[in-house]
Amino acid sequence: MTQVNSESGVGAAREAIATARSVVVKIGSSALTSMKSGLDTERLDRLADAVEARMRAGSDVVVVSSGAIGAGLAPLGLSTRPRDLATKQAAASVGQLALAHAWGTSFARYGRTVGQVLLSADDFSRREHHRNAQRTLDRLRSLGAVAVVNENDTVATEEIRFGDNDRLAALVAHLVGADALILLSDVDGLYDGDPRKGAATFIPEVRSSADLDGVIAGSGGALGTGGMASKLSAARLAADAGVPVLLAAAADAATALASGSVGTAFAARPVRLSARKFWVRHAADSRGAVLIDEGAVLAVAHRRHSLLAAGIVGVRGRFHGGDVVDLVSPDDRVVARGVIEYDSTELSGIFGRSSAELPETMRRPVIHADDLVSVEESARR
Repeated sequence: MTQVNSESGVGAAREAIATARSVVVKIGSSALTSMKSGLDTERLDRLADAVEARMRAGSDVVVVSSGAIGAGLAPLGLSTRPRDLATKQAAASVGQLALAHAWGTSFARYGRTVGQVLLSADDFSRREHHRNAQRTLDRLRSLGAVAVVNENDTVATEEIRFGDNDRLAALVAHLVGADALILLSDVDGLYDGDPRKGAATFIPEVRSSADLDGVIAGSGGALGTGGMASKLSAARLAADAGVPVLLAAAADAATALASGSVGTAFAARPVRLSARKFWVRHAADSRGAVLIDEGAVLAVAHRRHSLLAAGIVGVRGRFHGGDVVDLVSPDDRVVARGVIEYDSTELSGIFGRSSAELPETMRRPVIHADDLVSVEESARR
């Protein structure tokens, strides 16, 4: 346990996490499963105890649980985590059943009902699916059930979609309007290197990207796929959206959920992104790219102005009005994303022209400022 005392400064982020009324708790595969015996129900019970204590203290908690693939390995006689997608999906189909049953049995000790919610990347990239997932989670909570969320590994079509549920947890935190996100795994916080390989300095709080200078984050372990790189990315994603984050060890779950005084805390941006802008920046799939000149980069990425046809120098891919596209600078950097007003074929006929040169029906912005988010602003945090 890496305890943070008052002398080192608990900070506003820890206070926000400790007092949050709505919390998403993500639990890593290594905290729930082992390669030899599969699902460890004793460890799961201790985690459920910590969640229950937080709920009895007045918080609304959503659990994002990894471990489906790990829970399916032992029953199927697999000694290592599979590499091919079909075997992963087979293990998940077995493990999801065991995992849901274990969570249900554990929370039943407190008279609570568990509802399993399986989500895929597509559920976040499509606005209608996004809203349906939100309504399901909100209704489960209003009915007094504990929502246990997992990635739908059995039908996913790409090998790694969310990063061992770390990114999924960050997306869920924004989806349900959570006040805090707690990431629990086999690490007790963020270090500037791998503490298992030698001297590494613990980082108790991340207030901005400057606190991450020199940090080297590694990939996942034997049971999981996320690793510190995935956790760091998810923490920054949630913090950028306005949700403070605590990264702590699952062994310290009781303290993490009770006071937030362990692990590494990530401060949230002062102003929370709207649901639509969060979806544009983090959840929606890009359907193409619009190439813009330096003047347009300054206007859209730094001054938050709408994108006009005059600032466009080219188009990549095929897209339709209402799709999300990347805005690419002359040096080939994605500087912003937005909801395009025109089809790619329409845009090809008007870019580079001033509003005065266009028909009156095509003088509206290519991307309105309200539908545009700067990617560079996120990177500077």
